[in-house]
Amino acid sequence: MSLLKIISWNVNGIRAAHKKGLVDFIKKENPDIICLQETKAFEEQLPSDLRNIEGYELFINPADPEIKKGYSGVAIYTKLKPNKEVKNKLGSKFSDREGRILSLEFDDFTIFNVYFPNGGKSEEHFQYKLSFYDEIIKHLSKLKSKTNVILCGDMNIAHEAIDLARPKENEKSIGFLPEERDKITEFLNKGFIDTFRMFVKEGGHYSWWDMKTRSREKNVGWRIDYFFVNSEIAGNIKKADILTDVMGSDHCPILIEWDNK
Repeated sequence: MSLLKIISWNVNGIRAAHKKGLVDFIKKENPDIICLQETKAFEEQLPSDLRNIEGYELFINPADPEIKKGYSGVAIYTKLKPNKEVKNKLGSKFSDREGRILSLEFDDFTIFNVYFPNGGKSEEHFQYKLSFYDEIIKHLSKLKSKTNVILCGDMNIAHEAIDLARPKENEKSIGFLPEERDKITEFLNKGFIDTFRMFVKEGGHYSWWDMKTRSREKNVGWRIDYFFVNSEIAGNIKKADILTDVMGSDHCPILIEWDNK
């Protein structure tokens, strides 16, 4: 194995994205692994060509229907054969019923595809978001002592002022509150690296735009989608990019290329 291309994308509904060319996008980009968030569907609801993309194995973790139908959900298409699939458990205690966590274990790394909570509906939802972060940080900090870890997904937080177009106006907005931003800092302090910031230091690069205000046309966005890796493999990340030209969702895809030989 040598150069691995991995893509992450919040598709805002996998069936909607399918109608907008998701299968063609995957075939064109030809990633080794693609992680999707906010799929909003069960596997049996997917069109045949989406369930069976040649060369890929599909893993999917929808939200528990008792929680809410057509909500949340994550999926991974992979060319590589995993040793083990972990759908929703972190250790022995924390269990996610909202379809937010899906990980695959390989010989020399584990990939975590996560759709982090938004936390904006109520104080209860906000506290859940913070505790969700705490559980992920705790679990991955332990895991990286045993294997390499790649975390990707919609993290629903802009870390620094350069990660959103209008930081001043959003100082009191969910997604940019100090206690949220501190969670990203905690990740970094635990030995994880924000891969995009290894290559791009300036602002103006975003992965989500508000569709209601047509903010994508003006590039008034937020960078809330990330690839984090443990520091031991950061030097082998050869590329990190945001595919802003790809339409089909209010988010755009992000990618990394990792030389894991």
